[in-house]
Amino acid sequence: MKINRKVIESAAVAGFALVILATAGTARTTAVPYTEETLTKEAELQVATKEKAVVDMVTAVEEPAEGAAGNAISAGANPEALVAALTAEAKARAAEPAEAEAAPVEEQPVEQPVEEVSPWATKLMPNVETSLNIRAEASEEAEVVGKLYRGAAADILERGAEWSKISSGTVEGYVKNEYCVFHAEAEAMANELGTTYATAATGGLRVRAEASATEETTIVDVLEEGEKIKVDTATAAPEGWVAVLRGDTTAYVSAEYVTVELELGKAISIEEELAAIKKAEEEKAAKEAAKKQSKQTSSSGTTQKAAVAASYDDVTLLGALIQCEAGGEPYEGQLAVGAVVMNRLRSGYGGGSIYGVIYQSGQFTPASSGSLERRLANGVSASCLQAAQEAINGADNVNGALFFRRASSGQAGIVIGNHVFY
Repeated sequence: MKINRKVIESAAVAGFALVILATAGTARTTAVPYTEETLTKEAELQVATKEKAVVDMVTAVEEPAEGAAGNAISAGANPEALVAALTAEAKARAAEPAEAEAAPVEEQPVEQPVEEVSPWATKLMPNVETSLNIRAEASEEAEVVGKLYRGAAADILERGAEWSKISSGTVEGYVKNEYCVFHAEAEAMANELGTTYATAATGGLRVRAEASATEETTIVDVLEEGEKIKVDTATAAPEGWVAVLRGDTTAYVSAEYVTVELELGKAISIEEELAAIKKAEEEKAAKEAAKKQSKQTSSSGTTQKAAVAASYDDVTLLGALIQCEAGGEPYEGQLAVGAVVMNRLRSGYGGGSIYGVIYQSGQFTPASSGSLERRLANGVSASCLQAAQEAINGADNVNGALFFRRASSGQAGIVIGNHVFY
């Protein structure tokens, strides 16, 4: 707290003045008989005392005396006049309001509520049957630089009254607003048309027939790290599990080991569209050629040979090899790999056992690289186990072939999927 020095000085001056006045009054009213000499000495003493008190009060103040008292001192006024002037000045100073320093008030910032902004606030989707043209300028006469197909999404760069500038994939340009949906409508359409995938965050992720990790639960497939599987959004999964689709059948994976994401299409440029059309035509021609070759080199189809006695371990081992060699092929391709192994067995390979055929030196790469053991440890898919069992039972859809390789090698033979059997 800051003390007002002027107030203290004024109060001190007034106090001393009152003491001096009281002393003087008392001296006048004391009824004691004095001699003339005594009275003269006492009067001189009182005057000296008053003068000293005034001088002490004035010199005790750090700042020079101001106002009436200051003027009286400068003029050499007698003590009585000086006391009167000091008393009046003290009263005037006492009447002045004290200077008070108000403590600064710090303004506290007001926390504003944080609003969550939807990612769809800056996205749109085409509301069309097939595709929406993306133009170089905001005009229907401008060049078409790309297409935004149904089910694709785009980022809004500039929102106009009639046209919006967007970016999607490798394409940047303008689309007409009347053929688009925005914000909540775009999000609803994305959930309807998009596909949700679960991506394996670790290798050997088991796909189970039930949402259970017990040993009794059937393992229907095993995913490698980074492999995707479609999420069954129509099925509610128990906590800690994600419902997925394996073909048309619902299965389950642990939610701890997958990342789930909605995937939407992107715009394609005119150049990309032309390249895709060309590639599709080439693939179609290649399939027709392979189909024609298959008809020329194959027999009437699957033949039935004598079944071979095999244990459960034999079926599992053959199924694991089939999954390593043809896990991504159609079922006919998986059966064909199993048939090759059994044709070799019947031809005397491997010492007369399925194990010997599979592990015969220099024959099947998965057996020598260690991937076959990893597949056995992680589980074998149901379709590959079925193909193994059918091949052991005598099914042969490769006309006795003992070998297979990639169809792209140009080897003549029976083409099934991406392999040619000969």
